[in-house]
Order: sequence, then C-alpha cells, then structure tokens
Amino acid sequence: MNILGVIPARYGSTRLPGKPLADICGKPLIQHVYEKASSSSLGALIVATDDERIIKAVQAFNGNAVLTSEKHPNGTSRAAEVAEKMNVDYVINIQGDEPLLDPRMIDEVIHALTENEDVVSATLCAPILDKASLSNPNVVKVVKDRRDFALYFSRSPIPYMRVETALPVYEHIGIYGYRKDFLMKYVELEATPLSTAESLEQLKILEHGYSMKVVETAVTHRGPSVDTPEDLDAVRRIIGCSKE
Repeated sequence: MNILGVIPARYGSTRLPGKPLADICGKPLIQHVYEKASSSSLGALIVATDDERIIKAVQAFNGNAVLTSEKHPNGTSRAAEVAEKMNVDYVINIQGDEPLLDPRMIDEVIHALTENEDVVSATLCAPILDKASLSNPNVVKVVKDRRDFALYFSRSPIPYMRVETALPVYEHIGIYGYRKDFLMKYVELEATPLSTAESLEQLKILEHGYSMKVVETAVTHRGPSVDTPEDLDAVRRIIGCSKE
C-alpha cells in the first residue's frame, strides 16, 4: 500500500507573496510543514511547486520537491500532476501554510481511506467552539450524515438551528486524501455551480455524485494557518522566537 503526501506550494500569494519561504524561527515556512508531515505514516512526501526558489529551499533541507505547471487552478490539481507519474495507491493533499500541523491528522485521513474500500476521498472536521467562527466565511463549515459522509460544505453557518439543540457545528479542516484512481478522475470533472459560488473545490465531488468521508479529528489543539503577516507573527510567538 503506497501512500504519497503532496504539499502544493505556490510562490505567488495576494496577501503574503513568497509565503512558503517566509522565515519562521530560522526555517522557511515550507520546511516546518514538511518536517511535521514527515512524522506521519506517509510512504513518500513531495513538495509540488511552480517556482525554482521553492525547489532550492526544499533541497537545502534535503526534502523532495518537483516543479509543476504554473497553470493549475488549485492545489489538488497540482498534487494530481505529481501523483500521476508515481506508482502509488493513495494521495494525501497537505496544505502548505500549516507550520504547526499535527502529523496525527494526516494519519487520521490515511486511516479513513484505507479501512474501507468504499471510501474514495476523505477529509477532517472539528467542532466549532466560538460564535465568531460560525459567521466567519473563512471558516468553512461541513454537515455530514450518520455514516460520516459529507452532505454539504459552506462558508455560511450550517445547519441553521431553528430550535435549541446540542447538535455540534463542524469546521472543515483542509487535509484531503484520495484514492489515486479517483483523484485522476476528479481533476478532470467539470466545475460545478455550487463549488464556484462558494469557492470550495471539494463541493465538486458532491455535485458530481461522489462521496467524501469526514472524520472528526481527535487533535484538540491546532495552530493557526499562515495567510497574512499577522499570522506569521502569531506562529512565531507560539514557537517562541518572536521578538515582541
């Protein structure tokens, strides 16, 4: 059973150009992500990028990186380009802006994929515990059925609580796992109305009639992702090298 982890990493970023190379306590951000992911049960790990500067940075810490097309619409498509050329059974798409990634979450996705032949794609969720996140469109919500398959993902608060209930509201955590054969099929599917409207690529899976397993992570403490200079400062404070 061959399991490939891919970390898509673009140099261009509207809010934080050159984000993968941003320094965090003496290491580029991408190195923090790579080292965390390497502690999981992945069989192989590769950074997929469109920029030679990122290739050189990864090679400098003896990591694996490949140069991919500049034309990919998203990280999943970039990961598929790498996976297509490799003899693997499963592909895990790992976000490149998570320097505090807990490798146990990667293993949770791997377990969800490999324990049941009917699962072609999988991801994670966690209960939302603060009201601000419910209305934050950058916090993607997910509802799932009794078998823990996704019913819908949205940037809006879902489900709407018309009556008071103990039903949890879940935040989607963006680590994705795929059977390789399904990933190759998925990236060729046409864009769909809901995935376009919400700007959530995973909705394309549901709209085309396929399923995605959603596992509630057992990891209770997760660090922030990095999208802005303020996020970088927050991560530096957590790691303990902030100059503040």
